[in-house]
Amino acid sequence: MPTKRTVMRSSKGKKLYAVRDAKGRFKDIQSYKKSHAMDIKRKSKAELAKAKAKVKPKVKAKAKAKTLKTKKAKKK
Repeated sequence: MPTKRTVMRSSKGKKLYAVRDAKGRFKDIQSYKKSHAMDIKRKSKAELAKAKAKVKPKVKAKAKAKTLKTKKAKKK
């Protein structure tokens, strides 16, 4: 499960995300810009599973077509 982030502002007015540990102390502080960029680059488990499911049928279809071609070539 993703860690809950607290939104804060720096003295310059930049948006920050702060992650706290179980005792409530700051564990990590990142700028919004850096954190948001990483969130966009990463894919969720659901997105990865969906992408993987799309790839499998294409591979099977290509393999099936390849075996049909080899069978036809052997018959000739």
